[in-house]
Amino acid sequence: MAAGDNLWRLWCEHPAYRPHDVLLGLDAGGIIPTLAVSWASGSHYRIAWKVNLDLPEKLVFHEPHARRLEVFAYGRFKGQRVLIVDDEITTGLTLTNLVTALRSAGADVTGVLCLVEDTTGDGRELLERHEVPLCVLTTL
Repeated sequence: MAAGDNLWRLWCEHPAYRPHDVLLGLDAGGIIPTLAVSWASGSHYRIAWKVNLDLPEKLVFHEPHARRLEVFAYGRFKGQRVLIVDDEITTGLTLTNLVTALRSAGADVTGVLCLVEDTTGDGRELLERHEVPLCVLTTL
């Protein structure tokens, strides 16, 4: 849980910090960091899954580097301030696809938190072009 505490502290000290209503974590690698940040911040969370359920208010976005491309987030996002949490960022394509889908649904994306930034990709720059602040615990 120390990683969640540290990531949350860094976000609170980040110059682009804004409050959020809900955390949204990505499935697989993003589940544990989302739970850790939720615990550290006292925030509610949701997880985006690769499971296509027949539920109302389903948000669909794509993870371009995965075998199964479609990812689903459930619930109402309109008017919500959403802070995205994932384990890592390299190219930033999945995260910017999610940001675009959330904004189309009427959400305000306050930022992206990641445990690791792989600087061999240009994920940070892609998020900056979409005007989304990135906060990371460590870089490679």
